[in-house]
Amino acid sequence: MLYREFGNTGEKVSILGFGAMRLPIIGKDESKINEPEALKQIRYAIDNGVNYIDTAFPYHYGASEPFVAKVLKNGYREKVKLATKLPSWDIKKPEDMDRILNEQLQKLETDYIDFYLLHALNEKFWKNLKEHKVFDFLDRAKKDGRIKYAGFSFHDELPLFKEIVDTYSWDFCQIQYNYIDTYYQAGIEGLEYAAAKNLGIVVMEPLRGGSIVKNIPDDIQKLWNMAPVKRSAAQWALRFVWDHPAVSVVLSGMNTMGQIDENVAAAREALPKSLSDEELDIIHRVREIYKSRMAVDCTACNYCMPCPFGIDIPTCFRFLNNAAMFQDVKDPKRVYDLQVHGDRRASNCQDCGLCETKCPQHIPIREKLKEVVEIFGD
Repeated sequence: MLYREFGNTGEKVSILGFGAMRLPIIGKDESKINEPEALKQIRYAIDNGVNYIDTAFPYHYGASEPFVAKVLKNGYREKVKLATKLPSWDIKKPEDMDRILNEQLQKLETDYIDFYLLHALNEKFWKNLKEHKVFDFLDRAKKDGRIKYAGFSFHDELPLFKEIVDTYSWDFCQIQYNYIDTYYQAGIEGLEYAAAKNLGIVVMEPLRGGSIVKNIPDDIQKLWNMAPVKRSAAQWALRFVWDHPAVSVVLSGMNTMGQIDENVAAAREALPKSLSDEELDIIHRVREIYKSRMAVDCTACNYCMPCPFGIDIPTCFRFLNNAAMFQDVKDPKRVYDLQVHGDRRASNCQDCGLCETKCPQHIPIREKLKEVVEIFGD
C-alpha cells in the first residue's frame, strides 16, 4: 500500500480509503448490513494497509456508524484514521452541532474523530451552517479534542467551492472527481485550488457510482485492451485519479473481497504522474466515447437559469445523460429521485420556452425535459 501526505496535517494516509456507504446488505434493505461479511471485508482491507475509514451519519439509514464501531474493536481503531460527517441538513440551531457530534462519538465508541466533515455542502446548507456559527463549533471541537481535523464534502458549483475554501482554515476537503467528471462541481480547477491552499484532498466517486465499471461497451473494452499494461476498468479509473499528485486518498465503496483485492493491488503501484502519455490518451479516448453517447449536449453553462418555474434544467439533463451514456436507468433514477425535488423536477415545465431563447447550444430544452419525465417519471 502506498501512502501520501494529507495536506498540512502531518498525517500520512493510505491512497485507498474504505467508504462505508455501500456495504453488503441482507436482502434489499439498506439499513440491514451483512455484518459478518462487512466486518471481514473492512478488517481485511485494514490488514492490507488501508488506514482511512469513511462513514457518515446517514449511511445505511444510520446503521453505518454503529457498525464501524464494531469493526474497529480489538485494536483496529488504533490502526486507522476515522472520518465521519456532520449532517448539514439537520442543523436547526447552534446547539445541534455539539449534540450530533457527541451522539456520533457514542455511536462510534471513540473519544475523537480524526477527520470530521461538514457533509454535502451546497449553497443552501452552507448558508444555514454559517448562520448557526459552524466555525465556532469546529474551533471548539478541535480545541477540546473531539475532532482532530476539520473539512467538508462538496456538491455544488466551482465558485461556491472556492468561497468555502477561502472562508475558514480547513484541513481538508472531499470532492467528486473521475475521468468523466473532470469539470463537474469542483472539478480539476477546484482540486488544484484546494491543493494550492495545502488542503488534504479526498476524492469520492472515482468509479462514478460504479457506472464506468459495469456493462462496459465493446468499443470501450477494445480501447482498454489496447493498453500496454492490462488493467480492469476499475483499476484504470482509480489510476487516473491517483495520477494527480495533489490527491491524498481515494474512497471506494468496496463490498466484495474481489473488489478489495483488485483495488489494493492497484494501490500498491499508483505513484503520482506514473501513467504514460499513451495510457492517458487511451483514458481520454474512453471519455470521449462515453460523452458521445450523451442524450443532450448540455455544458451546464446555466444561461438557461433561473427557470421561472424553478426547474433545475442542467441537473435534469445531467441525469438524462447518465442514463444514456451508461445504458442504465435504475441508478440515475434513484439518485434523481433522491436529489431533485418539487419544482426542480422536469415535470414542472410549463412550456414557456424562455430557457430556449437563452441557450447558446440551441438545445430544444422543452423537448428534452419531456424525455426526462418519460424516463424518470413525475
